[in-house]
Formats: sequence, structure tokens, C-alpha cells
Amino acid sequence: MMDQKLSHSLLHGMLRIRLVEEKIAELYPQQEMRCPVHLCIGQEAIPVGVCSNLQNSDTIMGNHRSHGHYLAKGGDLKAMMAEIYGKATGCSGGKGGSMHLTDLSVNILGTTPIVGSIIPIAVGAAFASSLKNETNVTLVFLGRAATEEGVFFESLNFAALKNLPIVFVSEDNFFSVYSPLSDRQPDARDNASIAQTLGISNAKGDGNNINVVNQLAGNAIEHVRAGRGPYFLEFETYRWREHCGPHYDNDIGYRSEEEFLEWKKKCPIENFKNYMVDNDMISQNEIDSMCKSISNEMDDAVAFAKSSPFPNADQVHTHIYADEQAKPDLSRNES
Repeated sequence: MMDQKLSHSLLHGMLRIRLVEEKIAELYPQQEMRCPVHLCIGQEAIPVGVCSNLQNSDTIMGNHRSHGHYLAKGGDLKAMMAEIYGKATGCSGGKGGSMHLTDLSVNILGTTPIVGSIIPIAVGAAFASSLKNETNVTLVFLGRAATEEGVFFESLNFAALKNLPIVFVSEDNFFSVYSPLSDRQPDARDNASIAQTLGISNAKGDGNNINVVNQLAGNAIEHVRAGRGPYFLEFETYRWREHCGPHYDNDIGYRSEEEFLEWKKKCPIENFKNYMVDNDMISQNEIDSMCKSISNEMDDAVAFAKSSPFPNADQVHTHIYADEQAKPDLSRNES
């Protein structure tokens, strides 16, 4: 049986992501969040189970659906909400929005929405760590659609060649926007086997089972931290909400209500909560207290975001170059 303290932490982490994103979905129609949002409701076990094995010094990067990754690694909730509201106090200065989240205090180096684009950036970060003889692990979250991009193969090949300290975590929720996996990849394709052909250790598991995710991720991170080279993980899961936005979209034809309900029975939070209650590891009162505390935290974060100022116009060209002194003169000579 899993350690009780760890179990409480994992449940709290999943509940926190769920309640934060449900609040985002509730507030989004107010039209004050003027950036797209991609919610990971239903997928909470993966970021929490994976990041629970990381140290503060370890680096993560993610994609367009990364609220959960950011929160699970310890990113500042107030800064995330301010970013989604486009405010200067946001984690990217209010200029990136939901899909561009950073928090260098916990080594979240960033998230990018272009499919597959974060993979080589993460490999570059791992390469830099290797050249500096650092002991930290780099971990990158990607969707399965990203494995269709050429850069996926190139990055895995380079990571294997240089024995880099990186973990690739593929979250397979079966859809790329509205296209099912069966329309994009042959039935026999196995990404773990592809990684294996490059000499990369790998594992696959149920992404809705927090115990499985936590154990497999722990093995992978220990493998990489020991200097044994990169690792590839693939977890199957399912997003409940629409590809982009706060609503449900089971009525538009690309998936059925029946399919959704079958996956909802596999809710990572509900099933783990029941497991803990059945094994006398937590009480309903404790769960209720967790939820209330998270809701209060989220209310404070929203209030902070709404009361924060927007960035000044003179900030539009900042944070583009690492050395601001090397920034070119972008003014136009009108003479």
C-alpha cells in the first residue's frame, strides 16, 4: 500500500489542478481571459504522479495543455492566473497567456503551443546540463500528436547519442484537436518500441492510475539521475473538455457521449479518493477540508489577477533577447 503521507499529497495535487481548472472554465465566459485555454481536466494523474518524483532543481517543460504541469511542479498559482488574465504580474509578464507558462524559481523553463516544438528545446536544456556536469534531470511533457513530427525522432536520436539526462513523457489522450489517433497513426505503431530502437529505456502505463504513474515515473527519473541515459514514458489518458476552451463538446461528432462516460468512470481523482477512503487513509471531512482550502486559494489568485495592472506599452519589446543591452534599435527612421 502506498505511503499515507504521499497519498495525501498526490490526492491534494490532483484536486488542486481539477478545482483550479474548473474555476477557469466557470470564469472564462466572462471574456476577461483573452487568451485560449486548453484544460487538462481528466488527466490530472500524469502531472502529479510524475512531478512528485522531481526535485526543485529539476527542469520541466510543457506544451499547450500545461496548467497541470505548472502547478504540479510548484509553479505560483497567482502568477499563472495573472498570466491568463494578461496582467503584468503574470508569470510571463502578461505577454504569453495560458500556453506560455514559466516559473524559474522552481525550474519551469517554459511551455510552448506549437506541436512538437518544446521537444528539441528540452533536449537542448538537457544537453546544457550535461555539458555543465549538473546533476539535475530535464523532463518534457508532450502529446502523442507531437510524436508524428520529425523533430521527435531527431530529438530522441540526439538524446540517445549524447546520453542526456532527460525524460520524455507522452500523454496520449487519443485526439489531436478533433482527429482520433486511428486517423493519424497505424494501429501497429508503438512509440515505446520506437524509443527502444534508439536504445532508449521506456515504459507504458495507465495515465489515470496515480499509483502506476508515480511508480513508473519514479523508475524513469531514478534511471536518468543515475546517468544511465534518457527515458521515454507513455501514458494513456482522456481529456473531458473540448480541445480548446471551457466547454464540453461531445455533441459535435468526433467522439460520443458513451465514450466520454466510459472514460469518466476512470476518473483518476474519484478512483484514488475511493481507494484512500476504503483503506482508511483519509476521511471525507479531510477531503472536504482540502477542497475548501484549494477553493479559497483559487479565489485569492483570481482576485490578485483581476486587481493587477496590465503591462505598459513600453514592455512590448522586452524579454525577447537574453541580453537586453544587445537588443537592436527597432525604431523606424522616418526621414
